[in-house]
Amino acid sequence: MAGFGKTWWGKRFIEALETFTDDSRLARGRAYARNGRILSFLIENSVVTATVRGSINPYFGVRKEPRYVTTIEIERITTQRWSKVIGEISQKAGFVAKLLMNEMPDNIEDIFSRHSLALLPQSEEDIKAVCSCPDWANPCKHIAGVYYLLASALDNDPFLMFELRGLSRADLQGQLRQSPLGRVLSEGLNEKEIELEAVDSHYTQPKTEELKCTYSEFWGTGRRLPQLAEPVSRAVVPAILIKKQGDYPPFWHRDNSFIEAMELIYTQVRSKNRSSL
Repeated sequence: MAGFGKTWWGKRFIEALETFTDDSRLARGRAYARNGRILSFLIENSVVTATVRGSINPYFGVRKEPRYVTTIEIERITTQRWSKVIGEISQKAGFVAKLLMNEMPDNIEDIFSRHSLALLPQSEEDIKAVCSCPDWANPCKHIAGVYYLLASALDNDPFLMFELRGLSRADLQGQLRQSPLGRVLSEGLNEKEIELEAVDSHYTQPKTEELKCTYSEFWGTGRRLPQLAEPVSRAVVPAILIKKQGDYPPFWHRDNSFIEAMELIYTQVRSKNRSSL
């Protein structure tokens, strides 16, 4: 599977194929996809059309390399069911933002599951494949080769999943932009970026101006500084250590205020000291 299914959606597409396709045919299909035997590959109107080089086999009378036309069509989702899915997607800002920026949310399949749908094919009934080769098996090696080329195309552009299910990228993004979230996010995405200007330095350069006075005039002053600074009086708060504790410090287990109790004690001490003098 090297070279195909590099993204989660590409891997799941191939995993779906492996559930209903013979391993030997898939192996030959990978070889066809790698060796350039698929001459043309086109996705139009949700249908994949490819021209594949066949093999020369004199035993079966094939002496000139044949060209086979292969078509693959995945069952489309109806317009009504698409509306329900888009209605839920448009309510999720993360989904809307990523889809408008051409990114695929990792868990987008969860929304389809809630509506009993699948973005990727789940069974053989979801895919209608036809090849003009004489091989009666389906998928033949030519169809299998186109499957792998389609997985590679999905790796490069995950929005092909929507197109194969009947909804183009332009229609999907157009409907999302009409939602309230889509309108707000679209305005943000469409804002013009500020053009950057090249500068010689990332730091502001000082400006030089001509000095219009002498150095003595510049440094001199008409007023003398005071010889002594005016004294600054300190703010005195009596009993500051007591008051810093608050009315009810952690160690105080009585109902009355700690500060009031200390003030009472201070008053009694001062009164007693005065009486002893």
